[in-house]
Amino acid sequence: MGQSSSSVRLRSGDSGSCRRRRLLRPGSEPLQVNILISGGSIVNAEAVWDHVTMADRELAFKAGDVIKVLDASNKDWWWGQIDEEEGWFPASFVRLWVNQEDGGAEPAEGTSEVQNGHLDPTNDCLCLGSPLQNRDQMRANVINEIMSTERHYIKHLKDICEGYLRQCRKRVDMFNDDQLKVIFGNIEDIYRFQMGFVRDLEKQYNTEEPHLSEIGPCFLEHQDGFWIYSEYCNNHLDACMELSKLMRDGRYQHFFEACRLLQQMIDIAIDGFLLTPVQKICKYPLQLAELLKYTAQEHSDYRYVAAALAVMRNVTQQINERKRRLENIDKIAQWQASVLDWEGDDILDRSSELIYTGELSWIYQPYGRSQQRVFFLFDHQLVLCKKDLIRRDILYYKGRIDMDRYEVRDAIDGRDDDFNVSVKNAFKLCNKDSEEIHIFLAKKPEEKIRWLRAFHEERKMVQEDEKIGFEISEYQKRQAAMTVRKVTKQKGVNRCTPPSYPPPQDPLSAGQYEVTEDMAQGEVFEFSQSKRGQAPFWQNFTVRIISAPLISGSPPHSQCFTCLSLSRRLHIVALCSLSLTSTVFPCIHLFRVLSISLPTCSASVSQWFSEVKSKSLILLESCHWP
Repeated sequence: MGQSSSSVRLRSGDSGSCRRRRLLRPGSEPLQVNILISGGSIVNAEAVWDHVTMADRELAFKAGDVIKVLDASNKDWWWGQIDEEEGWFPASFVRLWVNQEDGGAEPAEGTSEVQNGHLDPTNDCLCLGSPLQNRDQMRANVINEIMSTERHYIKHLKDICEGYLRQCRKRVDMFNDDQLKVIFGNIEDIYRFQMGFVRDLEKQYNTEEPHLSEIGPCFLEHQDGFWIYSEYCNNHLDACMELSKLMRDGRYQHFFEACRLLQQMIDIAIDGFLLTPVQKICKYPLQLAELLKYTAQEHSDYRYVAAALAVMRNVTQQINERKRRLENIDKIAQWQASVLDWEGDDILDRSSELIYTGELSWIYQPYGRSQQRVFFLFDHQLVLCKKDLIRRDILYYKGRIDMDRYEVRDAIDGRDDDFNVSVKNAFKLCNKDSEEIHIFLAKKPEEKIRWLRAFHEERKMVQEDEKIGFEISEYQKRQAAMTVRKVTKQKGVNRCTPPSYPPPQDPLSAGQYEVTEDMAQGEVFEFSQSKRGQAPFWQNFTVRIISAPLISGSPPHSQCFTCLSLSRRLHIVALCSLSLTSTVFPCIHLFRVLSISLPTCSASVSQWFSEVKSKSLILLESCHWP
């Protein structure tokens, strides 16, 4: 770290002789590196962390990659090359190796060794003195690296707040408050937090003997403050989308470039600067892991560093989990759009995660009778839906339960005192403010246990969200709604018309199953289950029965039904009964079955319709066909 360098001797792969490599740290004087480059030395850097590029002029790499440094005139961002790709990369993300002969200049044949070589602290050819001195030196290097990157990061945040955000606020003709909130998020809160964090780090930093510094307690004292990165990371994707939209206008391109030049910032696009906090919070566990690696267990800072590493890993893990949840809000919005007869607030107004779903029998106190419902447990609410009698994939909204107002209680098998009914595999939801009770019955004990665990997870998630202030912004809700409308428009589907099933994968050729001309109109067949299993894909369409003369004296009826293709043959079922007004289909006993083959191509569909209409009682009114 700093301007110091350490030397090691590595065994040559060919001759067995030893060469000297200087390991330069990111804090090295850029001028020194440039002198080596201009003098003909090949300077290579090994990536310590992954660098995710967000700009065309940045160089992407993974930890362990070797980068050829071409320019190091800027202390923060260097220009380098991997294979044929060139671009900017953060100097703090790499370690530099400069390969030299013992006698001076580096020969050309040594280049490949620099690119493929790795420093191994256990190698018997390392000439760094005693193992204790090696560990102390390595710990000092890591401490110096942490301090150096923190100082540079503070400068970086200051440039964003003063160079970009402050200038944007002056241009009310170009930016409104909502746009600035989306683009920059809570970058100012992060800047203020990092200022206090770095001040405490400086107090613990031993400039004379860096390896004696105790910085672990600083991370533990500020652990709650790191949660503010969650809001920024969750908002970052929206910031990139908003910037991309603005950059289509040349005025904004010129404005942001002028801001960069006035602040004397390096030649990186604004989205590259805004990515830095996202990278920074992910970098802390890697730095602490390396620090712990070179910290002896007898060191006074060891247990604090170990605890800090666990804390920062948990922070980054939770931030990634929250970000994943936000990426799934489009799916939740699309699911709600597919539920018919929706009432009340949108799911996203309070929830962001589907935790568990399944079918349960539900008994509500005023009625006392069991109803079969499909339940969807989100954070903060439990949504009740009812399946369609024919199309089991269609859901109807039947209500919701506010989980913040209820508590879950287990119910013992046997007679329940509240409902005076016998229950098995049951649990209750009891209102905290009233005597309202809901009881739920699962089919199996295992299913009941899964539901109880899901309710426990829901409460835990809500508490964690409240702790870090996690919520879905209004902008993100609007974006999800726009996505749903766009998808719905492309598919031609609305809330009242559920999407149709995909067509059969392998329909039989036309004419394989024919309806004979002499089939009597009055024949009645039983509709038995096919011996073959149902096909994984069904074709559905709507038919209208225009007459049902099976029973003498019965008047003609006109009523719509949905027919399904079972197995590979299309069974058109014409329901014929005196009680056609009833919508309870299992109660209807008499029906006609016509077995008809599917057409092999769309060109024969019209002809097929004509044949069916001439040979059956059924008029094909509409059809959703590929």
